[in-house]
Amino acid sequence: MTTQRLIHSFGRRRGRKLRAGRAALLDTLLPQLGIALPAGEPPVDPRTLFAIAPREVWLEIGFGGGEHLAWQAGRNPDVGLIGCEPYENGVVALLGHVRDRGLANIRIWNDDARPLLGRLAPASIARAFVLFPDPWPKARHHKRRLIQAPFLDALARVLQPGAEFRLASDHADYVEWMLERVPVHPDLTLAARFEARPDDWPETRYEAWSVGEGRRPTYFSFVRR
Repeated sequence: MTTQRLIHSFGRRRGRKLRAGRAALLDTLLPQLGIALPAGEPPVDPRTLFAIAPREVWLEIGFGGGEHLAWQAGRNPDVGLIGCEPYENGVVALLGHVRDRGLANIRIWNDDARPLLGRLAPASIARAFVLFPDPWPKARHHKRRLIQAPFLDALARVLQPGAEFRLASDHADYVEWMLERVPVHPDLTLAARFEARPDDWPETRYEAWSVGEGRRPTYFSFVRR
């Protein structure tokens, strides 16, 4: 990947001040689950990041409050889940799910996902999720949208042949933006477009709020060629 400064596709890194009990999770649980990949080392097989090597590894980029990631981890205990999220409050929310549900198959990259993509071994991820990324609706902010050709190149590099890439948005303009970019990527093909979530695709907290506001999300499934 390029070494030039990345344009952030996310907003703030911190929200309201955390309560003491939740803030403590950053000191006690995050060091156990956080991913640290020193610069200069060779590409990493993500299965080695888990105490017990999982059957395969899935990746969620921008997991928000962690509801979807925790649900998938609970339903798929033989799969390793890597979650990427720079927003501290979201990381703490996921840590709470891990603690409360006793989830042992989650690892966390609490930063921009793109440097991590550059460090993972090629064809090492069996499924990826980008659910409701920030649409950056103003035209002058479109350069911050995550779904761009360089990101798709980096993601396709780490996806295994036949791997699924799930994508969702509740913003009509961003849906069109996605359709103009993802299906034409040489390594990705559109497998399905849904107006209702499949059964193995749980609702996120943001999605529930969005639907309550009258928006209609669109869901996509792409496959790595």
